[in-house]
Amino acid sequence: MNRYVLHYAPDNASLIVRLALDHMGRPFETRLVNRATGEQGSPAYRGLNPHGLIPVLETPQGPIFETGAILLWLADTHGGMAPAPDHPDRAAFLKWLFFVSNTLHPALRMTFYPEKYAGPDPAHQAALRQTMQMALASHLAQLDRLAASGPAWLDPQTPGILHFYLACCLRWCALYPLAADRSWFRLAQTAHLHNLCLMLETLPCTRAAQAAEGLGPTPFTAPQLATPPEGSAT
Repeated sequence: MNRYVLHYAPDNASLIVRLALDHMGRPFETRLVNRATGEQGSPAYRGLNPHGLIPVLETPQGPIFETGAILLWLADTHGGMAPAPDHPDRAAFLKWLFFVSNTLHPALRMTFYPEKYAGPDPAHQAALRQTMQMALASHLAQLDRLAASGPAWLDPQTPGILHFYLACCLRWCALYPLAADRSWFRLAQTAHLHNLCLMLETLPCTRAAQAAEGLGPTPFTAPQLATPPEGSAT
């Protein structure tokens, strides 16, 4: 029996956790959360995550939700993939991990699902989306400057949990929402983040995720909509 169970949907935030688990070499099994039928809102799933969001990772210590919490728990439990709690770089790493988890990722959600935050008025939704896109452009520029400054925990040659979180967020910037103008985003404008994505595309864990979730040949640098063997990305 595998130690971990990842409740996932293709090309959702669970992809970040899948990549990290696989790169760590930790055995896990996956259980599809069928978004097409709204399974994430079912009583059984809400028993694992009362907020009805994906992912959940079942562990010997119980189910964990929130992507950033899962990643940090894995890094601290197994070592590597992030500075250790007593490392001098820990504080700097944590502030940027939580920036991605608490600022960048929520801005993406508001861009993808403005109706959940701005209500049913299309004008309000469009205004929120435009505001969030401007914020995202600024956030990504800050993260590119961070990558350019060369912290060891963001070195492209030593992938960690923040690498995978960033790469997936960059993928989604290029793909979603399906019907919206995405001309605000060009990965090439953030050269250091682009380089990070190029490196991650060479990893075995990325190739495994490509096969498992139908991500296409260049999932981070020139992403295509997922064509998963099971489930739905949206």
